[in-house]
Amino acid sequence: MDEVFRALADPTRRHLLDLLREHNGSSLGELCEPLAMTRQSVTRHLELLEAANLVTVVRRGREKLHYLNPVPLHELQERWIDTFERPRLRVLGAVKRRAEDAMDDRPDYVYVTYIESTPEKVWHALTDADVTAAFWGHANVSDWQPGSRWEHRRTDGSGIADVAGEVVEAIPPRRLVTTWDTSRVTFQIDPYHEIVRVTVTHENLVTDEDRAAVALGWPAVLANLKTLLETGRLLSREPWTMEP
Repeated sequence: MDEVFRALADPTRRHLLDLLREHNGSSLGELCEPLAMTRQSVTRHLELLEAANLVTVVRRGREKLHYLNPVPLHELQERWIDTFERPRLRVLGAVKRRAEDAMDDRPDYVYVTYIESTPEKVWHALTDADVTAAFWGHANVSDWQPGSRWEHRRTDGSGIADVAGEVVEAIPPRRLVTTWDTSRVTFQIDPYHEIVRVTVTHENLVTDEDRAAVALGWPAVLANLKTLLETGRLLSREPWTMEP
């Protein structure tokens, strides 16, 4: 939380967040255009915002796209701001979706979290059927080879898969890409100082209902994953399923 306050204390960084609110998924060049600053200075400000988890970076080839991450702001809101202010966060989410809808080649949903663990343990937690059953409420079942089928199976013994798709890319312990029926999910697992940064990108979401479902589901799933790996316990045993 201290990093969030330090990041928000600078007017330039607040302006960058405003720019991302209006044009989410902007490149460094796009963010530099309205600022009378060098690329190096803007890069430094963006790095501080990323360290505070206020900005998420997604690579597209050689280009880095920057996304506003409202989660730390939401945490500030829950702790210090009256509940009547919550509609503002919903407005922020609506602006984010409209900006992404206007750019069809950009991800529909991006979420980042930081976990006190190792890339190997995070990879194991995402691909082991028993571990996913524990923190997700569904078992992820596959041999995790590119081209193989994967299933998101219920844990009630029925063997029913609520989601199924194909393993597109698997580079343990850093990157996993799968299709989810008609959509596509990418897990990027990167070392970050002494911890791990996990970025989830969910693309090709068709409707507002799809986006609402994943926006509700991913924070809950990743919070459970983080708590399990860091403490050995679970926040919730509710079986979250995103079905776009």
